[in-house]
Amino acid sequence: MNSFFKISLSIISLTIVSTSCSARKTDARKNVKSDLEIAEDNPKTEIKTGADNYNNYLPLLKDKKIGVVTNQTGILSNKTHLVDFLLEKNIAIQKIFAPEHGFRGTADAGEHVVDGKDSKTGLSIISLYGDNKKPKPEQLAGIDIMVFDLQDVGARFYTYISSLHYIMEACAENNIPLLILDRPNPNVSIVDGPILETAYTSFVGMHPIPLLHGMTIGEYAQMINGEKWLKNEVQCKLTVIPCINYNRKMNYSLPVKPSPNLPNDQAANLYASLCLFEGTNVSVGRGTEKQFQIYGSPYLPKSDFSFIPKPNFGAQKPVYNGIECYGEDLSKAKKVNRLELKWIIKAYQTTTDKSKFFNPFFTKLAGTKKLQQQIEAGTSEDKIRESWKKGLIKFKEMRSKYLIY
Repeated sequence: MNSFFKISLSIISLTIVSTSCSARKTDARKNVKSDLEIAEDNPKTEIKTGADNYNNYLPLLKDKKIGVVTNQTGILSNKTHLVDFLLEKNIAIQKIFAPEHGFRGTADAGEHVVDGKDSKTGLSIISLYGDNKKPKPEQLAGIDIMVFDLQDVGARFYTYISSLHYIMEACAENNIPLLILDRPNPNVSIVDGPILETAYTSFVGMHPIPLLHGMTIGEYAQMINGEKWLKNEVQCKLTVIPCINYNRKMNYSLPVKPSPNLPNDQAANLYASLCLFEGTNVSVGRGTEKQFQIYGSPYLPKSDFSFIPKPNFGAQKPVYNGIECYGEDLSKAKKVNRLELKWIIKAYQTTTDKSKFFNPFFTKLAGTKKLQQQIEAGTSEDKIRESWKKGLIKFKEMRSKYLIY
């Protein structure tokens, strides 16, 4: 196993992504994927995230002034937060940049987050979900290198990859290298859903990818760079520190909630399928203890299962606050291996007033108007999936160039 570490880490962790080294990257990925297959022979091998692969990034940070993009998910295997770990190693952190939900991950979805200071370290915190989603040049002044460490869940509308886009763009424009500490994607085996049409680009969908992209955040960053999706086709000086003992066949249990309303692995698995309900008049359980594991509304047929949303951590003003909702409990459902449409189709077909079911946000989440039109027209789930086929094939071909594991 030691030889495996030496080979794979030397190939990937110090590679700067650029268009001029595409051939070298292709050869490197082949070697890494071959080496990573060794881990499949030992299913008990402990996965180490990029943050734990510190021997390969601490030398890159020595004597540099650092900006860190992270939140509560930026922890090492010993539960030490990345910021605390870097400070212990005498790394000169200048600022923390925090995405949606804030540095401590306590803000509601969509809640405006203000700049501030970390009470523990005294470091300045710049919000990437407040007055600006992209760091301003003056906020980057004096920073030699940026470090990015966020836990993604593999869905196009999960906004951490949108923050990644803007961080990469700001770094490229200000000539600041970006170091990404990679983390496993709990839904890495799933590539599914409609491809986003560029006419519907928004912060919950910035790139022409399917709803579930099946990439780690490090791989995704390489795609953003390689496909020149940043403004004016600029490219970021990018280094990805890979996970150790990780491959795409492995299950990964999230050690920390990635956001307030994804409390466990079941919610993370169902998130992409149930989040489409956020563009309808159906609740996904915000204001309960089973967020993204149940769905319901007052307009669905009465059944044996119901819930009443109430203000709680992560949902101070939940949809249908204090009102009984009927629907389904999926907290014990079998793990899904695709984007499931059966629940939203069933809800649409059984709601009391179909004209009030969808709202404009649904198109942003779906990335296309076609999905709503198909559901309203009664198109079968199989035919809806068939309409995604060509786009998914093309995406997988493009994606293959950027895979590390």
